This record gives sequence, structure tokens and C-alpha cells, in this order.
Amino acid sequence: MPMIHIALRDGRISSINVEEGLSIMEGIRSAGVDELLALCGGCCSCATCHIYVQDDWSDHFTPPSADEDELLESSSSRLSASRLACQLIVDRHMEGLSFTIAPED
Repeated sequence: MPMIHIALRDGRISSINVEEGLSIMEGIRSAGVDELLALCGGCCSCATCHIYVQDDWSDHFTPPSADEDELLESSSSRLSASRLACQLIVDRHMEGLSFTIAPED
């Protein structure tokens, strides 16, 4: 299971192991990190799992789908590194992945 590192809103770093095949959102919720609301449960319909992927990891993922892009567009805190954690599936190559939980809108 890859270990990923989460910068929480208060600046603390939480490191968790996430099972391959789960979304980052599912891994965060399973680890008990409660800063990520993920209200839709991973259906890509709410943007409450908004994260900022560290720049050196952005090329690892496919570009956002039209639905993800539209949801991120509605966020006042969107950056070029913005993604929805429910749309990013963990694989064995993600050991050391780092990201920040975006501010709540």
C-alpha cells in the first residue's frame, strides 16, 4: 500500500497508507481524516473533496474530465493544481504522493 502525505488545513501533515485501487478520497476517509467532506461519496457531483496535488505529481494523473473541470470551476479556491480526490485512483507508483486539502468554499 502506498503511503501518501496530506497537508491539512491547519498545516499539520498526515501520512496514511492507501490500498491500491481506491480513490484518494476513499483512502482519506478510511484513515479517519475528517477535513475532507466528500459529501457525494465519490460520484463527482459536489467538489467537497477538492485538493491541491503537489506540482511534481501532476503529470502522474490524466487531465480532469469535463465533469470534474466544471465542478472545480465553481470553486473560489481553484488553482492549477486543483483536483477532486474522488477522481484520482491510487496505484503502486504513488508512494510519497503529497497534496493539500483545499479550503472549504
